[in-house]
Amino acid sequence: MTIETERLRDRVAAELIRTRDRTTLLTEAVDEDDLIRQHSPLMSPLVWDLAHVGNQEELWLVRDVGGREPVRRDIDELYDAFKHARSDRPALPLLTPGEARRYVAQVRDKALDVLDRARLDEGRRLVADGFAFGMIVQHEQQHDETMLATHQLRSGPPVLETAAPPRPALAVTGEVFVPGGPFTMGTDTEAWALDNERPAHQVDVPAFHIDRAAVTCSQFAAFIDAGGYDDPRWWSTAGWAHRQAAGLTAPAFWQRDGDGWAVSTFGRTAPVVPDEPVVHVSFHEASAYASWAGKRLPTEAEWEKAARHDPATGRSRRYPWGDDSPTPRHANLGQQFLRPAPAGAFPDGVSPLGVHQLIGDVWEWTSTGFHGYPGFAPFPYREYSEVFFGPDYKVLRGGSFGTDRSAVRGTFRNWDYPIRRQIFSGFRCARDA
Repeated sequence: MTIETERLRDRVAAELIRTRDRTTLLTEAVDEDDLIRQHSPLMSPLVWDLAHVGNQEELWLVRDVGGREPVRRDIDELYDAFKHARSDRPALPLLTPGEARRYVAQVRDKALDVLDRARLDEGRRLVADGFAFGMIVQHEQQHDETMLATHQLRSGPPVLETAAPPRPALAVTGEVFVPGGPFTMGTDTEAWALDNERPAHQVDVPAFHIDRAAVTCSQFAAFIDAGGYDDPRWWSTAGWAHRQAAGLTAPAFWQRDGDGWAVSTFGRTAPVVPDEPVVHVSFHEASAYASWAGKRLPTEAEWEKAARHDPATGRSRRYPWGDDSPTPRHANLGQQFLRPAPAGAFPDGVSPLGVHQLIGDVWEWTSTGFHGYPGFAPFPYREYSEVFFGPDYKVLRGGSFGTDRSAVRGTFRNWDYPIRRQIFSGFRCARDA
């Protein structure tokens, strides 16, 4: 066994532990009534998410990789996300908070034992380079972000607290020109990349302009004040129908505050910060704003080219700033702050072309439907990506302040219904050159 393999084993263990610490923080921050309550029909009770991440860890690491006997086969169906809609989960005979905590702890003990014995340097694809363990880390971190969104929807006194995000030295405005031509989209080399990020392939993208920063609260407020929510010219047919049916008049959690706006964030209400990226807007709202501004949303390929392509070398980077993994200097990730930061707050994370904060802060809507890349092959199961392919979902890129560094990269793809806005979603605009 090589030194590199032992280092990988240590890194995997550290990631599993770090991720569980975040899960514990999110579930221990509230009492048992809050854990079992459904705070929105769009979300599961927090206790369901807790047991679900343990069940997925048991299925993949304990049973599949480790070949061990089941810990709780009797609960598999309860925590199968495809068997029960979120709105139905509170009525299921779920594990109690105490039972769920004991279950995930028991599974984790067995998973770490499997890790100690696993051959990460050879053998089947599921285990090579620690993929199965990385998949479970990312899965749990994705549910941690979902639980953070549930915290935003809960009522009652605040239970989460962080410092305010950093202020920029200089304001970042305007747009950049992205030259036309091919670039490498997707990846063949990222060890923990998921199936929908593969394979790497060449995409020829015509020249375009893209905003240096995500659309801010003050910019979006100008759209509202100009009557943007009341003018069907700016909306698609589907978007206008949804705006009317849902009664949308502003981003989620915004409310009028005199002549301005206030926003409720994790139980605290305060004036909207003008230069922070707008968050909790749907694809339809983002698209309407872009039309009003004389622009459009970027395609997924445009977004990735702006984030990864280095014109000086012609290669695609792992991240806008290079190949090094994110640190707190590069991006607003991992719940280190509980809201997005103004553009320019993370100068170490800028792209070669001068685009800021493409990673972190807010998930950015693109105009592209979710589909597989040319040569896509499902792995290790169809239900991760393939069953969602089609026009019903729009792709989001870049991660948010609630996304962990392990669960986002320059190639990472998220997707959701275009009406969704409980997620930490924002956008930036683009236009043809």
